[in-house]
Amino acid sequence: MDVIVEVSKDDAHELMDRTAKFIAERRMGSAAILLIESLKPLNFIASQILYMIAPFAELIFKPEEYQKFACSLEDRDNVKYLVNKIDEKDAEFHKKLKAEKKKAKELKRKKKELKNKLK
Repeated sequence: MDVIVEVSKDDAHELMDRTAKFIAERRMGSAAILLIESLKPLNFIASQILYMIAPFAELIFKPEEYQKFACSLEDRDNVKYLVNKIDEKDAEFHKKLKAEKKKAKELKRKKKELKNKLK
């Protein structure tokens, strides 16, 4: 198991973007932001805990990406970036969901009108 010591800012942001998208798609944005914000002062300790459970977590996740994620959590700027991205992706997801519901409602209304015309 190779240990990754440094992660470039671009790699960290790419990981945070994917994580934010994953969280938003599962409608867990608010819960994730609450958890991250409440644990923000302990971000370094949290990253060390991720290293501690790495042998088990790497059975599920890709080892290199898992280590990069753990390393990137050591930097508070990355944690802030993650929170902002989760908020942004969550807002985008809910906007898209709202538009889809509106479209479905409109189609249902048109179908009902057409049905009434045919009677």
